[in-house]
Amino acid sequence: MSKIAEEFGIKQALKDLGLNEVNNGTSTGENWFSNGEIIESYSPVDGELIGKVKSTTKEDYEKVITAAEKGFKEWRTWPAPQRGEIVRQFNDELRRLKEPLGKLVSYEMGKSYQEGLGEVQEMIDICDFAVGLSRQLHGLTMHSERPGHRMYEQYHPLGVVGIISAFNFPVAVWSWNTALAWVCGDACIWKGSEKTPLTSVACQNIAARVFSENKVPEGISALITGDYKVGEMMTKDERVPLISATGSIRMGKIVAQAVAARLGKSLLELGGNNAIIVTPDANIKNTVIGAVFGAVGTCGQRCTSTRRLIIHEDVYDEVKDAIVNAYKQIRIGNPLDENNHVGPLIDKDAVKNYQAALDKVVEEGGKILVEGGVLEGEGYESGCYVKPAIAEAKNSFEIVQHETFAPVLYIMKYSGDVSNALELQNGVRQGLSSAIMTNNLREAERFLSAEGSDCGIANVNIGTSGAEIGGAFGGEKETGGGRESGSDAWKVYMRRQTNTINYTTELPLAQGIKFDL
Repeated sequence: MSKIAEEFGIKQALKDLGLNEVNNGTSTGENWFSNGEIIESYSPVDGELIGKVKSTTKEDYEKVITAAEKGFKEWRTWPAPQRGEIVRQFNDELRRLKEPLGKLVSYEMGKSYQEGLGEVQEMIDICDFAVGLSRQLHGLTMHSERPGHRMYEQYHPLGVVGIISAFNFPVAVWSWNTALAWVCGDACIWKGSEKTPLTSVACQNIAARVFSENKVPEGISALITGDYKVGEMMTKDERVPLISATGSIRMGKIVAQAVAARLGKSLLELGGNNAIIVTPDANIKNTVIGAVFGAVGTCGQRCTSTRRLIIHEDVYDEVKDAIVNAYKQIRIGNPLDENNHVGPLIDKDAVKNYQAALDKVVEEGGKILVEGGVLEGEGYESGCYVKPAIAEAKNSFEIVQHETFAPVLYIMKYSGDVSNALELQNGVRQGLSSAIMTNNLREAERFLSAEGSDCGIANVNIGTSGAEIGGAFGGEKETGGGRESGSDAWKVYMRRQTNTINYTTELPLAQGIKFDL
C-alpha cells in the first residue's frame, strides 16, 4: 500500500467495502464466481496496484442470465412499494458507507475526493427518488368510444435490464439505472468499466448483503466484469430486452446496431461536445466559475464537461483574460487532498489522447493560450497528471468537432446576436449539455426555445456540467437520445400496456363496425 493510500485511509476503506486482494467479478447476489482472466486495477493517483478482479467467462455469464431470468419471475410479483423498501434499505447502507465508497471512487478513478463523495450522494439521491416512485408507477385512464367500456394504460416490469457503465462515473450511472429498474420490478445485470472494477464489486457487495437479508430472489442484482467482449454477451442476448449503455459514440453505435438487430431496446448516453455561450450581458464572475469548473472538473472526463466557450466579440478579451488568469490558480495533484482542484486522467492512453488533441489544434491553426503538458516529479509518479489547457480555435476545426475526454478548452468568438452563437453551438454532431450566460431575458428565452439549443440539457447562468437527479438526463443527435434518472425516465424500464374492459352483455365493435353472426 502506497504512502498516499496509507495516509488517506484507503486500506480501511477497502476493508469496509468487503474488498480483498483478489476479488471475484461475477455475482448473482451472495454467490460469487469467476473463471476468467485477472484484471489488475491500478490507481491513476499514484500508479499503485489496488487489487485484482477475475473476469467473467461465457459459462459464468450463462449462470448470471439464468439466475436473473428466474429471479425476475418472482421479483415482478412483489408489490412495487415492497420493492421500494428494499431500495430504501440499500440507500441506508450507502449513507453508512458514503465515506469509504467515495474514497475508493476517488482513488480508483482519479476524481477529487469531494467529487467522489458527490457521486455517492447522487446514488443516495436517486434511491430516495426511486423509493417515492415505487408508489407512483401510474398509468392513465381514458374514455372509450363504446358504451359500457373502460380503457386504461398500465406499466409492467420489462424483464432483465443490462447496464454498461463507464469509468468516469463508476457508481452513480449504475445507480441511476438500477434504482429505477429495481422498483419497476426488473432484474439488473451490470458490466462496469474494466478500468474501475473494484467500485463495481464494492457496490454489488452492498446490494447483495441487503438483498440477502430481505430474501430478495437471487439474480435481481448481478455483476459481470471484463472488456467489450463481456459486454457483447448482453448486447446480443435476446433474453435482455433493454441495454442501457454509457460511453463513447463509437461504442454506442456498436451497441445500438447489435441491439437493433434483435429488435431490443437501447438507452444510450454517449459523448458530449458541450458549449457555454457568453453574451455581452453575462455576469463575468459567474461565467468564469462555471466555465473553469466545467472544463477542469474530473480532469475534463465528464460527458458534460465544458469543451467550447463561445464568447461575444464585445466581451471576448475580458472573458478570455479572466479565464486565463483563473487557470493560474488551479492546483493539480493528489485528488484525495481536498486542497487540490484537479486530479489525474484515468490512464496513460488518456494522456496520449490529450497530447494529440493539443498537437492537432495547433496543426489546424489554433493558438495555445494556456500551455498544457504532462506533469512529472514527486506526486506525479503515475504519469497521468496533466495541465488543463486553453486554445483559441474555430468551431470548424476537426479536433473541435470531436470530444476530447481531457481538460482542453476551446474558445472562440462570435458577433451579432445570439442566433450566430447558437449556430456555432449546435454545429457539432453531439447534443448533450449546453449553457448560456446572460442577464438578457430575450436571449435566455431564445436559447431555450425550439430554435435555440438542440441539446438534451440547456442551462441559463450555470455551467454545462453536473445534473440534478430530479430531471431526466440525456442528449440528442450522436449523444444517443437516451434519458436516465428523474422525471418520467422510469418508463423505459417497463413495458406499456393498453387495456379495454367491456362490462356489458353486448360486444360492440370500434368505429361502429357491424359484424353480425
